[in-house]
Amino acid sequence: MKIKTTKMNYEDVLKLQPAQHMQPRKPWYIFRLLLKLLSASELKKVHFQCRKIGMERLGPTEPCLILMNHSSFIDLKIASTVLYPRPFNIICTLDGFVGKEWLMRAIGCIPTKKFLLDTNLVRDMVYTVKELKSSILMYPEASYSFDGTATPLPESIGKCLKMLKVPVIMIRTYGAFARDPLYNSLQLRKVDVSADMEYLLSPEEISEKTPQELNEILAEKFSFDHFRWQQENKVQIAETFRADDLNRVLYKCPHCKTEGQMRGKGIEIICKHCKKEYELTEGGYIKASEGETEFDHIPNWYRWERESVRQELMDGTYLLDVPVEICVLVDTKCIYKIGSGRLVHSKEGFQLTGCDGKLCYEQGPGASYSLYSDFCWYEIGDMICIGDGKMQYYCFPQNCGDVVAKARLATEELYKMTRRRRR
Repeated sequence: MKIKTTKMNYEDVLKLQPAQHMQPRKPWYIFRLLLKLLSASELKKVHFQCRKIGMERLGPTEPCLILMNHSSFIDLKIASTVLYPRPFNIICTLDGFVGKEWLMRAIGCIPTKKFLLDTNLVRDMVYTVKELKSSILMYPEASYSFDGTATPLPESIGKCLKMLKVPVIMIRTYGAFARDPLYNSLQLRKVDVSADMEYLLSPEEISEKTPQELNEILAEKFSFDHFRWQQENKVQIAETFRADDLNRVLYKCPHCKTEGQMRGKGIEIICKHCKKEYELTEGGYIKASEGETEFDHIPNWYRWERESVRQELMDGTYLLDVPVEICVLVDTKCIYKIGSGRLVHSKEGFQLTGCDGKLCYEQGPGASYSLYSDFCWYEIGDMICIGDGKMQYYCFPQNCGDVVAKARLATEELYKMTRRRRR
């Protein structure tokens, strides 16, 4: 899927009127039906099945908050099928509205900006359940998983549940990540997909618990490991492209400790520096072709990379300093390409400069608990997004290896360190 773009001088972009806030609309029935019908073919291909747990507790017209783990593009098709004919509005990122705002609002989408404080979003959610009598579908992780394990949840989610005062439902998918992991450049594998839809919390249970207790319940429910699921269920992925671009996630060699020299191609990931080779097996394990297999489980390799980043931050040696092409989001007409620049990330946070010295944006380490970063974003390239309520900057690193995953890890670890210092 692509996104509408246009080139524009940075000075002219600054003159544009930002996107105006609009109240959510109740989704049109015809679009709910259309989404379900358009989803049927793909769900049939993956032999989709849904197990419902305690759903008899939810009234047929009772608004609720639906929380769903985020694995791939099939998520919305699953939700549109298992929730039909219940009306529901969808929390989604503002860039999803670019070039098709009327359609997104007719479907019932509510725009927000990832990992930014958005007071309008809370008001929109309350308005949706109280005034529109519509449910809300939310992906609280806000981003796709890189390594197949859960990404951080916002600390505000417990407070949000107490404000909405509606039942909480969870949809948890199985096989969706294995079929279409983000790193693999949208190449689909032959994997069956299923889901559990569970009544999680009643309004009465929410009122009896503190926001922290609610956060702990959700953190436990959103604890998963898709590669472990594949291994335990003996799901075999025989596609010969299964390791393509795995270097986006496994960017550091555990043998020689070199970064940015890994190359995922076919069924192997190879370090171009020390020449050590690893195979991603059909069962979802990593296996060295010769010598020791340092990590046979991808999330363990990724966890080691996180620990390495944390140590760099503690030692004061972490630094990302890369040339980037810069796009900005101001309104929903298009994404504006404003030229080249330089993105620096250190323990002091982010600094973005560019456009012949006209652009200088800084973002502190405590600004957000995670980072909006993506692989092959709208088929443009790997991307790091920073910004504030006025403007978001989409930065595309140029000819500098795989830095996107490390930047996300560093952002998350920096935030933890900043919070600990404040406490």
